[in-house]
Amino acid sequence: MSSLLQSPETAAIAENLLRVRTRIAEAALRAGRRPEDVTLVAVSKTKPVEAVQAALAAGQTVFGENRVQEAAGKFPQLRAAHAFSLHIIGGLQTNKARDAVRLGDVIETLDRPKLAEAIAAAIAKEGRTPTLLVEVNTGAEPQKSGVARDDADGFINDCKGRFGTALAGLMCVPPAGEDPAPHFTWLADRAARHGLAVVSMGMSADFETAIACGATWVRVGSAIFGSR
Repeated sequence: MSSLLQSPETAAIAENLLRVRTRIAEAALRAGRRPEDVTLVAVSKTKPVEAVQAALAAGQTVFGENRVQEAAGKFPQLRAAHAFSLHIIGGLQTNKARDAVRLGDVIETLDRPKLAEAIAAAIAKEGRTPTLLVEVNTGAEPQKSGVARDDADGFINDCKGRFGTALAGLMCVPPAGEDPAPHFTWLADRAARHGLAVVSMGMSADFETAIACGATWVRVGSAIFGSR
């Protein structure tokens, strides 16, 4: 482990984490919010387990992975020695629901009734209930996952009835090339209307804007781990 701690890669990740945390704190203060009310989710997709270890060594304890298979190859081996929270943040197939429930502490991409059914069945089989977020496709992009805006209220209410307090909030990924602020504002307002405390939005390029609009979780990858 000592060689890992002394490696240039590890030093760079630690420096990047410090820089991102500072930017989060400054953005929160500018918005009249407390820095501790914004959680950094370090997105380690495509990065090796050594990168995760470097972030853990620098004090990061919340991670995000897009693919369940990739998460399964990295995180179980770290559980024995480290305390952390793992978020599944990529679009989820129903046949991966049980793996996601087994591995993830949070599933951020609940977006359709069939997936809700699969997650409920997996919870019953696994005997553990992750925190759940409904993903909304705020830009109506056909290539992206997420429930449509017009269907969001009904789906959120259905999920609240099915999962109770395990349904904690909403998540979105605005269209690339558009001003993300209207998308972020819409999502934060919708979460507030439904009494949901968690608003997961904002990535490396726009997390400060997301914080200004009310994000409670920001998902940052390349600004910490480098380009993919």
